Amino acid sequence: QVQLVESGGGLVQAGGSLRLSCAASGRTFSSYAVGWFRQAPGKEREFVAAIRWSGIPTYYTDSVKGRFTVSRDNAKNTVYLQMNSLKPEDTAVYYCAADKGLHSDLSLPIAHEYDYWGQGTQVTVSS
Repeated sequence: QVQLVESGGGLVQAGGSLRLSCAASGRTFSSYAVGWFRQAPGKEREFVAAIRWSGIPTYYTDSVKGRFTVSRDNAKNTVYLQMNSLKPEDTAVYYCAADKGLHSDLSLPIAHEYDYWGQGTQVTVSS
């Protein structure tokens, strides 16, 4: 069983940066793949980024490539999402999710493939 808690969200101006954290409980978190998803009002939850248990490789949706970086510190049971050059369209609730059984890279962007989810953290980017 893994419990996830996101933090680091907030209000930022366009062009600014935020770093989200996803802290996990459970001794075996290091063996889980972790994904970041976001959901804006009135829209479906969408994939943002993912990282394998080893830290490599990493995956990003096209709209955040070059601006967002996902990383993890297994010793701290924490995964990070560094978000730079933020845009108003990045405004959403951001969720982290974890799963141990995602052996195919094709599964990483699919929300229902993940068994464990955090409660979400709000990111608001003003123009």
